[in-house]
This record gives sequence, C-alpha cells and structure tokens, in this order.
Amino acid sequence: MSFHSFIPPRRTLMGPGPSDVYPNVLAALSRPTLGHLDPLFIGMMDELKALLQYAFQTRNPMTLAISAPGSAGMEACFVNLVEPGEKVIVCRNGVFGGRMLENIKRLGAEAVVVDTPWGRAVELDKVKAAISAHPDAKFLAFVHAETSTGALSDAKALCAMAREAGMLSIVDAVTSLGGVPVKVDEWGIDAIYSGSQKCLSCVPGLSPVSFSPAAVEKIKNRRSPVQSWFLDQSLVMGYWEGAGKRSYHHTAPVNALYALHEALVQLHSEGLEQSWQRHRQMHERLAEGLGALGLDFIVPQGERLPQLNTVTIPQGIDDAAVRATLLNDYNLEIGAGLGDFAGKAWRIGLMGYGARRENVTLCLAALAEVLNK
Repeated sequence: MSFHSFIPPRRTLMGPGPSDVYPNVLAALSRPTLGHLDPLFIGMMDELKALLQYAFQTRNPMTLAISAPGSAGMEACFVNLVEPGEKVIVCRNGVFGGRMLENIKRLGAEAVVVDTPWGRAVELDKVKAAISAHPDAKFLAFVHAETSTGALSDAKALCAMAREAGMLSIVDAVTSLGGVPVKVDEWGIDAIYSGSQKCLSCVPGLSPVSFSPAAVEKIKNRRSPVQSWFLDQSLVMGYWEGAGKRSYHHTAPVNALYALHEALVQLHSEGLEQSWQRHRQMHERLAEGLGALGLDFIVPQGERLPQLNTVTIPQGIDDAAVRATLLNDYNLEIGAGLGDFAGKAWRIGLMGYGARRENVTLCLAALAEVLNK
C-alpha cells in the first residue's frame, strides 16, 4: 500500500459549519511555529485576548480561547460553574439545548427543562414561569443561536431575567459570535462560549470563552473540584493572565492561535456592526432567491438567524441526492437537517467569509438547476 499527500478539492462551504476560511487566515497557519512560552507568542496571546474582548463586547479579564472546539467550550462553562446538586434552568429548542442538558445531567446537577418547539426562539413567558417556580435555581442556560434550526433567541431579555432572579447565565454563542449582536457586558452574560469555525471564519478546533467577575468568583469558591482537569479554568487562568510569568498548563495550538488572531484582526478591521450588517444583507438576498424557488423558511421572519437559513425540503425531493449533486457537480456544501428536522430541512450557512454575494449567487443558481432536474 502506498500513501500520498492529501490534497482536498476547493469547496464552497455553505452548511452549518465549518465556514469558508479567509485566505489570510489559512496563510497564517503556515507561519513559523514558536514555543508556547516564547515572549513573542505571549505578546500575540495578549492581543488575541483583546481582540476576543472586542468580539464579545466585554472587559472580562477571563476571556480566552480554549484549545479545543466549541463543544469543549460548552463543557468548560458547565463543568467549572455547576456543582453536583445545584439546580439549572435549561432552555431546549433544538439539538444544542439538548447537549446543554446532557452536561447538566453528567455533572449530577438538577435540570429544569424549558422546552420550546423546534424552529422557534426560546419562549420568554415559559422561562419566566420556570424562574418563578424554581427560585432556588443557580443558573439559566440557553442557546443564543440554535444551529440545528436557525432560530435566534432574545439573549438580552433572558439574561435580564437571570440577573433579576440572582442566577448566573450560561450562553451558547457558537453560531452567533461575529454574525449578529453579542454584547456580553451590556446584556450581563456570565459565561459564554463560541467556536472558531463559524462566523469568525477560522479553522475548526478553538473555542473562545468569557467569564464575568461573578462567574470567576463562583469558580474560585467551589465546594468540590472541577471534574475535568484539562478544562479546569482555575488552572488555565495562570496561562492566559496578562503581565508577569505564565504558568505552564498545556502546549497551546500555536499555529491555530495564529489563525484565530488573524481572523479576529479581520473582524476588527471590518468592524462588528459592519459584519452584522453584511450577514443581514446577504441573508435578505438569499431569502429573496429561495422564495423565488418556492422554498419556505421554517423559522418565522422575526426569529431567523441570518447566518443559518433553514428551509423545508419540497415534497417528493430526495434530500441526500440533492446535497450529493451539489457537492459532486458544483463543489457546494449545504447542511442536512438535524434531530426533528432530519430529512425534512436543509441548513444553508452564510457565515463570516462565506457571507458574500458570489456565494449566494452560486447557491441559488445551483439549487435552481438541481431542483429543475
């Protein structure tokens, strides 16, 4: 058996993630590797932290990138904050709210589940009722942008409810960061996690997180050790803290962090509000074209996530055959439905570098040709 270098084709990625990566971000990966305690690399980490604070719109000192994908960011938030026996109100309106629930169960905590139909934003009245019925709950957890359905929930209102009840909030912003407003300080978010591969258009494998001072205080005053050694943020703090000597925790993914730094420089150069506007404009352009093809959105207009568009597959259309044709004949990837929407919906991503006019044009033209066949 002989082996050869793997040379992937050039695809246009318009699924739920990963998204198309900025060319300069890919180029950053090839820069010379430094030691993860090299003073120059540590200087770059300080910049990366400031760029993440900008992206999250926060001054939280404990803002960093976990050396693992968004799922690890989710687990880091739960495993550091939630202790056995504590009560967590968790909102479930898709797959990723369900994953939050799994984390809570595995920690030996008590979950109060607030269910909302798939394809809809988290229902505020139901959350308010749950908070009223469970005043002893310590946390409110929800997904800001549900990647499995394309629904965008009102994070500002939900965090206000948590704060008024004396609860800490845990927020999934994997698909929202960089694509729609995320305002950690203004909204009072206590723990938030995202992913590098969505609207930041970086390579997969890193999870930006941020913890409020109240969340840090909770971590420092735990009654029991954090279950995960690697994700224990009290150990990682010494590596990501600013001036002074950095304590060794693990070998950081040096080149991947170069790439994230470059992606965040791109976001900063464009401007957050300009990025949000671009995602909205490309969504509107795509929505108009999808409507002309007779494709209906699952999520109501006021609750749609611009960067993740979920449409109903028309009657009699073979889901897998259409996606395979798009991939093989057009080098275009769109996403299949997850969970309740499996086989019933397509998920079309417009994230980061992928949220541009030529991608929308290609997607609409390719779908028109394939559906007409």
